[in-house]
Amino acid sequence: MTTYPELQLHIDGEWLGKNGRDTMPVLNPATEEVLAQLPIASRDDLAQAVAAAARGHAVWSVMSAYDRAKILWRTAALLRERADHIAELMTLEQGKPLAESKGEVAGLSDILEWDAEEGRRTYGRIIPSRVAGQRQLVVKEPIGPVAVLTPWNYPALIPVRKISSVLAAGCSCIIKPAEETAACSMEIVRAFIDAGLPKGVLNLVYGVPADISDHLLKAPEVRGVAFTGSTAIGKQLSSLAALSLKRMVMELGGHAPVLVFDDVNVAEVATMSAMRKYRNAGQGCINPTRFYLHDSIFDEFSERYVAAVKAIRVGNGMDSESRMGPLAHERRVQAMQSCVDDALAHGGKLLCGGERPAGKGYFWTPAVLADVPNTAHVMNEEPFGPITVLNRFGDAEAVMREANGLPYGLAAYAFTKDGARANWAASTLQFGMVGINSYTLGAPGAIGSPEPPFGGYKDSGYGSEGGIEGLLAFMDTKFICQV
Repeated sequence: MTTYPELQLHIDGEWLGKNGRDTMPVLNPATEEVLAQLPIASRDDLAQAVAAAARGHAVWSVMSAYDRAKILWRTAALLRERADHIAELMTLEQGKPLAESKGEVAGLSDILEWDAEEGRRTYGRIIPSRVAGQRQLVVKEPIGPVAVLTPWNYPALIPVRKISSVLAAGCSCIIKPAEETAACSMEIVRAFIDAGLPKGVLNLVYGVPADISDHLLKAPEVRGVAFTGSTAIGKQLSSLAALSLKRMVMELGGHAPVLVFDDVNVAEVATMSAMRKYRNAGQGCINPTRFYLHDSIFDEFSERYVAAVKAIRVGNGMDSESRMGPLAHERRVQAMQSCVDDALAHGGKLLCGGERPAGKGYFWTPAVLADVPNTAHVMNEEPFGPITVLNRFGDAEAVMREANGLPYGLAAYAFTKDGARANWAASTLQFGMVGINSYTLGAPGAIGSPEPPFGGYKDSGYGSEGGIEGLLAFMDTKFICQV
């Protein structure tokens, strides 16, 4: 078992502990025990982090893309060496089964290596001029220091995906990760520092999220913001960033529909769906949530889906037999109970689960609801937890309107063997990412792959992470006309 570390900030190349700072406890969600006390960045700490990022950007942005890539490659190698340690920290403080934590950490190095190489290929272009002797150039330049704000549900993947793109684009970074998963993000930052990242290029702070975001988004030195979180908070941050015209990449909430047509292999899709839905205890923005099943397969699908869900063993993530760990904190348990109670009050049916086991820990048995009216809360707001809704449909056009009817547009899925219907679903679903006969939005793997862009439509945000889009979001376009 790994030893939980002393938690620290990292500002201007220095690791900073409690030393008179206010602190907050970090808990193990499986046992409710306090793992450590987390130092909270003071206003002076935040001011120093902003100043350090400005100085670091001056150094990093003029370094050759080749030399920046070498540091990202070394970071990737260190993360591979430290993967088991980071995965254990993740399970201790976030709760997910250790196998899931290892799967998440295993993909981090691929992201860094992809971005390292893409950073060397952020090409400009030459535009033929109408004037003899005149050159017209288009070049890409890093925008400046970027504030990165990340959540607790994927405490390694999301920080690395953001930091990697920001650094590969030539920008410096101040990251404020989730306080609940502080050790995981601290060890990720340590890998960058140990790989030789210059002082001030990457700074790590923790504290009250609203206070830190307010400070960073008002700082004129900060020129970009990358945020993953709720739509409500995203809108607040967007308003604040607009006052100083900061560039933003927003990955916000989802409420992923799944359309299952009558020509599928029901047993295969039902089992696959249950496994994907309850990964990370359902605490994922692209986890399938609203299932729309054709009338002719509803009964068989429901029976097989419920059987698969009942077989999921809920327990401490460090137990190799556990297939679903606890929720992140007490608030998530209360939110799940509220969702189920509301759905039942609106006439829905509870097919299984939906209970809090006795004893310590923020555990919740995975719930399956059926025939839930659209007036219920769970049909309109993402539960962000281990709750599935199974509803039925008969008319494809009508169910497509229902799938597209919410303001969210992050991820959606459809299952059918009919090629024409698959093409229709892919083109008609109003979402930034669509899986057809697949829940893996990217190459096979625990967290997909770094090559495709990751982003949503409508209230699910704007901009993309991953792929070349992830780098270009943090680069300005400069036109040069030279005689």
